[in-house]
Amino acid sequence: MPLDANPEISDDALLAQYAGGDRAAARILTLRLTPRVLALAVRMLGDRSEAEDVAQESMLRLWKMAPDWRPGEAQVSTWLYRVAANLCTDRLRRRRGVGIEEAFGEGAEPADEQPAVEERMHADGRARALHQALSELPERQRQAVVLRHLEGLSNPEIAAVMEIGIEAVESLTARGKRALVALLGRRRAELGLSDDG
Repeated sequence: MPLDANPEISDDALLAQYAGGDRAAARILTLRLTPRVLALAVRMLGDRSEAEDVAQESMLRLWKMAPDWRPGEAQVSTWLYRVAANLCTDRLRRRRGVGIEEAFGEGAEPADEQPAVEERMHADGRARALHQALSELPERQRQAVVLRHLEGLSNPEIAAVMEIGIEAVESLTARGKRALVALLGRRRAELGLSDDG
């Protein structure tokens, strides 16, 4: 049975097969993990091009360490998230002082003039506002909020990625969420949100 016909093969097993020279295992693992790492990087950086660089570098690091991987010590995906999050944090530190417009670019123009143009404009504005608000959070809070609320990782998984305790994850996500609510709350009218609905 071909590897890609069996989605139940674990990431650990695929990585071990790659380390043993199996290129098909690498392809499957790449298809399985890269979209998730890319999504994390896009949400943390707000720049698709930079996020693609981070995803590529993260995967390269995974391939380099494959021969030394010890199954059962950590999940491959958790290790990869940690690498990607650290690379994103490094990039964010380097670009401090860059304006929000430069960091996140302008929103895409609608492809056509369908009846829901105003609705799409509000949705685009909300997405830009979320990216801007995320960029204003301290790095660790931003990372915890993105991993929990946008990537859907559990608190123990986030703790492993960030190399902190579960209580620290809970604290960071709670503080980050409160800060986001405050930042976005000031822009309710601008974002087309009303208090009555």
